[in-house]
Amino acid sequence: MILRVCSAAMFASLVFAGSAQAQSQLPHESMQIRSLFRMPEPRDEFVRQCAPHMLGRWAHPEAVCGCLHDHAAATVEDPDLRQALLRGISETGVPTIENEWVPVSKQPQIAATFTKIAKPTLQCMFEPSN
Repeated sequence: MILRVCSAAMFASLVFAGSAQAQSQLPHESMQIRSLFRMPEPRDEFVRQCAPHMLGRWAHPEAVCGCLHDHAAATVEDPDLRQALLRGISETGVPTIENEWVPVSKQPQIAATFTKIAKPTLQCMFEPSN
């Protein structure tokens, strides 16, 4: 128990010391320290979740996942449908949208969303990048 308390106290002092030091540094150095504690970018997080589903199927799973993300983000204008599509890809490795993931009023648009994303998906998966 004492070991845990001491560990927590040391950690807290390091955090506070780092914070005080960061405030005294130049602005660009302070930004570097803050960037260590930032959450990952949405695209990076998407690729991290998607890539394991692509292992064994593609030589470069991160590239395929990144391509799928970029095309989905650029092609699907509706934020609810885009988010559902990205969720489906990151969870399964293929474009998927479950009805429960979109509002009932937008569920009729799911088929049209797949039509929009079909060609870019095939390009990401089967055509080499230039």
